[in-house]
Amino acid sequence: MKLTTFIRPLLALAVAAGLSSAAVAAEPAKQLRIGFQRTGPLLVLKQWKTLEQKLEPLGYTVTWSEFTAGPPLLEALNVGSIDLGTTGDTPPLFAQAAGADLVYVGAVTNPGTTSAVLVRNDGPIKEIADLKGKKVAFVRGSNANNIIIRVLEKGGLTFKDIQPVSLTPADARAAFERGSIDAWAIWDPYYALAERSDKVRVLTSAAGIVDSYSFYLARRAFANQAPEVVQAVIGEIARVSEWAAANPAEYAQIQARENGLPLDVQTVAARREGRRIAYIDDEIVAKQQRIADDFHRLGLIPKAITIRDVIWTPPAAPKS
Repeated sequence: MKLTTFIRPLLALAVAAGLSSAAVAAEPAKQLRIGFQRTGPLLVLKQWKTLEQKLEPLGYTVTWSEFTAGPPLLEALNVGSIDLGTTGDTPPLFAQAAGADLVYVGAVTNPGTTSAVLVRNDGPIKEIADLKGKKVAFVRGSNANNIIIRVLEKGGLTFKDIQPVSLTPADARAAFERGSIDAWAIWDPYYALAERSDKVRVLTSAAGIVDSYSFYLARRAFANQAPEVVQAVIGEIARVSEWAAANPAEYAQIQARENGLPLDVQTVAARREGRRIAYIDDEIVAKQQRIADDFHRLGLIPKAITIRDVIWTPPAAPKS
């Protein structure tokens, strides 16, 4: 028997093994796709790249996508363009009512000082009741939507008493400066930026009126398949938040550098920002459910929803 009779099978096995190894080596890294807005701890994480380092042993890379507000971010989450992101309290309600398969994975107390209803300093609106019949701008489905509802209630008005105008923050600011809207419900850092103008007056902040949260949300499938990644993200956000509380000036500098806003504006916004992140508990669920029920009662979302249906619970730590 010829020597090649023995060699050929061995060569075939070697080639197959080589191809198999190459296939393993060429297997693409798993991705965590994060949606963020131009404020908060995610901006610091994006710059520090500590999350990338944390997830590298798990085989994950991280990509970042910027959004101007919560509603488009959650739409991207719904269609699978991102895996995790952060919004105010209201966008998740609209997303859940529309059938988005998302889950709440973390919450941050949202101080009322971070949002306000603004009016022109030379205008006729002096108190909340003066908003009746006026054009009030906000991002429909954003936390400003909830803020304006609560503010109107405090002034003895209802949502039907105003002319709501849905505008992005940039478009609302331009419309406000032109005088084509009468009031503007907005959040930081846009709120802090608008405050610099002597033409702007704060009709009321949300402090003492709105008790709510900002949330981190994820695709349900992603959170269930990669709980260790979600926990790593929450852990890194907590670490950044602790650092920011101890180093407010440095935190504001990073924020300003990343979002392009003046340092004095970002310093104000950073000082008002909520800090402590936590997993979702019964109290948070109850407060979010109240907002959902009110929005359904007002006809702003098409059906009743149950917040508890979309709460993600981190897996219990293994017993030692």
